[in-house]
Amino acid sequence: MKKFLIVGLGNIGEKYANTRHNIGFKILDKLAQKEDLTFETQKLGDISTYKFKGRTFILLKPSTYMNLSGKAVLYWMTKEKIPIENLLIITDDLNLSFGNIRLKTKGSAGGHNGLKDIQDKLQTTNYNRFRFGISDEFTQGRQVDYVLGEWTDEEHSKLTERLDKSVELIKSFGTAGINNTMNSFNGK
Repeated sequence: MKKFLIVGLGNIGEKYANTRHNIGFKILDKLAQKEDLTFETQKLGDISTYKFKGRTFILLKPSTYMNLSGKAVLYWMTKEKIPIENLLIITDDLNLSFGNIRLKTKGSAGGHNGLKDIQDKLQTTNYNRFRFGISDEFTQGRQVDYVLGEWTDEEHSKLTERLDKSVELIKSFGTAGINNTMNSFNGK
């Protein structure tokens, strides 16, 4: 049976729950809701297991806070013997318009501290990442407030459809492969 580690990046705690930076958690929560899964607190994060079409998806919401996500990723990859090509990191991206989806097989951290820590712990930039656009609608010097801010009413009204699309992407990643998934979902 093929196993995949799907990591949604975010920060733990109620004060971060509905922030843009926590889109990784939100996407995994949507998948759990749709498939009637529950998360269990384990070492370095909340874990749920989803079986679909002969695949096992281990869903991880790290409890290390965003900037130290690499520790949890490395621990669970090692524990579950997940090859790096079966790893998918879900993160927010300021450089993409709201709700825009981009799947990549490698790349820089692009200033994202969670991705920097993952690259540091894995010692590579060659891992799959699912970037969810949060746009860059903030004034100079207000990036942290924006990223850690809550969704606007307009964004919130469009979020359900975008979350559903994100859940489809995760399933496709595990069943159709990275290249087919990139062709089907990038920019959509």
